[in-house]
Amino acid sequence: MLDHVFTDAIGALRDAFETARLERKAFEERFWADVLLGDLNWQTTYGLPGEGMPPRVQADVSCSWPTWSQTAYRSWYVTEELSEPPRIEIEIVLRIQRLAMIPDPTAVLAVLPVRSPSIGGEKLTRSGPTVESSYGCRTEDVEHAIEVSYEGAYELDEPRLADGSMLDDHFNALGGWISSTLVRLGDLNFR
Repeated sequence: MLDHVFTDAIGALRDAFETARLERKAFEERFWADVLLGDLNWQTTYGLPGEGMPPRVQADVSCSWPTWSQTAYRSWYVTEELSEPPRIEIEIVLRIQRLAMIPDPTAVLAVLPVRSPSIGGEKLTRSGPTVESSYGCRTEDVEHAIEVSYEGAYELDEPRLADGSMLDDHFNALGGWISSTLVRLGDLNFR
């Protein structure tokens, strides 16, 4: 098994989501490396249990480990001196889809907080909503969706690098928050 702080963070997020009883969409999970830039990326999708495929409400979670973070981590690992703390960049996109009518963004934003719960002292910040329409072969066959993303970074100071179990404690709040937020979004009265 690969022993790395980024894979520890992925494991901590998976544990948090499974503890919150969220259902992973296995075919939606990807882990890749950007060969030209050297960044590592992980992306997955979770929904509420029994929502079907694709779920009506879902959370798309993306984490990125930039090359400069790897350089800082390697330097700390070898010399045990941390010049610049590495960061994991996080994006969580909350999505409602398979809608018959264009959704009201105001109703969606009313049930979403401006910031996420604290992740080791940091909070993710909400962006504006994106509304999309998807047409079938006939223009009468249309489905709508709305999504709102939360973005930010999780900084890894020396204690967090030395003790990977801290990641479990810090990411634990995200599971329950995503689960309850998806329930609130699912309860909105959209056809």
